[in-house]
Amino acid sequence: MRQINRHPQQGMRLILMLLPFVLLIAAWSIGSAVRLEANPQDKLLPGLSQMLTAIDRMAFMPDKRSGEYLLWSDTLISLTRLLMGLSVSALLGLSIGVTAGVFPVYRAVLSPLMTVISMVPPLAILPVLFIVFGLDEFSKVMLIVIGITPMLARDLEQRAREIPAELFIKAQTLGANSWTLVLRVVLPQLLSRLITSLRLLLGSAWLFLISAEAISATAGLGYRIFLVRRYMAMDVIIPYVIWITLLAWLMDLGLRQLHKVCFPWAEGGRV
Repeated sequence: MRQINRHPQQGMRLILMLLPFVLLIAAWSIGSAVRLEANPQDKLLPGLSQMLTAIDRMAFMPDKRSGEYLLWSDTLISLTRLLMGLSVSALLGLSIGVTAGVFPVYRAVLSPLMTVISMVPPLAILPVLFIVFGLDEFSKVMLIVIGITPMLARDLEQRAREIPAELFIKAQTLGANSWTLVLRVVLPQLLSRLITSLRLLLGSAWLFLISAEAISATAGLGYRIFLVRRYMAMDVIIPYVIWITLLAWLMDLGLRQLHKVCFPWAEGGRV
């Protein structure tokens, strides 16, 4: 049987899904045990007990200076910045995507502009954002917006342009005006694609957020990681990285479920 025709059973699929993580954890455990046996003070590969102690200190013990539970306060601050950036980006990306995808006159203006802006490395203009918008929350949110809005807009524009012309012709024949076409024909298609695009850009949004927090912040997940790096506190850094990954995965899962509930017609044929 050709490999392309082989499909794992449900149990085997679960085993194959977990296998890379089990191997990674096993390799980490072995490497940590070897290094700690040679040097109990080694910080490069902390053991499980060291990381659990660090998690307990960061998540369940109030900080001596601020009295806050650092892991939860950092998470709340970072998620607030991220959700604000994603919300603004979604609104701008959808507006530009619809305008450029449906109206040829506006496409001539917006499409080349979004193409050029999407080629600018957002991290390269981070100092400019800090100079223009200051070091407060606005600059961090703007980095996310500038980083992912052009990609969202281009993707949604392309999706709008792929809508069959026959749908527009039939709707206009029935008396639909431009706004009716946008609301009844284009938006249902693009809202489905918007959720998918946000899922694909979640990693980039987290990258921009962590970068901004690392350079200029007084709280947040990225700030905490880069604060403790000077002490080589891998027992804090690694749990924070795992926590960020878990948050991103949960957000992806939430968007996936939202897509299934709101647009079940777009889920057909997927395995």
